[in-house]
Amino acid sequence: MAYHNFEDFYQVPDLKFDITKLKISLEEILKKRNFDTPGVTHFGAIQLNQIPNNEDSIKGHNIRGQYWTIADESGKEVIRDIPIDESKYTQIVPEFKNTYFNEIYEALKKRFKLGRVRLLLKEPRSTLSWHKDPEPRLHIPIITNLGCSMVIENVAKHLPANGSVTITNNTKYHNFFNGGEQARIHLVACVLENPFN
Repeated sequence: MAYHNFEDFYQVPDLKFDITKLKISLEEILKKRNFDTPGVTHFGAIQLNQIPNNEDSIKGHNIRGQYWTIADESGKEVIRDIPIDESKYTQIVPEFKNTYFNEIYEALKKRFKLGRVRLLLKEPRSTLSWHKDPEPRLHIPIITNLGCSMVIENVAKHLPANGSVTITNNTKYHNFFNGGEQARIHLVACVLENPFN
C-alpha cells in the first residue's frame, strides 16, 4: 500500500460549519449575482470581503491576484497578475452582511489573520494552472464531487463538503481539478500567517 503524505493539508480541529446553511446562503447569493470570470476560462469568483469602502478592490485583477507558474516547456518560472495587499481586506461586502457567510467570516477572523475571502467556482471537467501563491489558503467546500481534488506537488486530496475547514499550503506548486460533471464551489480565504513554516 502506498504512503500518502498529507502534510500540506491541515484540517483545522474543533472548527466546523453547517453545510446545509452554507448551501442555502450560496443559493441566495447566486440569485442576486453571478461569478466574476476575470479572463480565466472555467473559473469564477465572488468576493466576500473588500478594502473598506472600496468597491474597486473586488473587481478585475483584484479577484485573482499574483501567482507564479511554469508556463511552458522551458521550465522557467514566470510571475502573473498583480500583487495584492491582502491585509487591507477587512470589510464584509454589504450583500453578505445578513447571511450565514458573515457568521463564518466573523468566526474565521477570530482564529486566523485573513486576507481576501472568496467563493471560488471550478467548472466541470476543468483544472487550474500549475502555480503557487504568496500565501496558504483556507478551504470550506460547499459543493463538490468525488472527481474534485487538490494536488500539492505530487499529492492529491479530495476535500469533502461536510462543513470542515482545511488550510492548504498554496505556497508550493499546486492545482485543483474538477473531473466531475457538477460545478465545484469552495469558500476560500487567504491566510496571512503561514501554519506550514
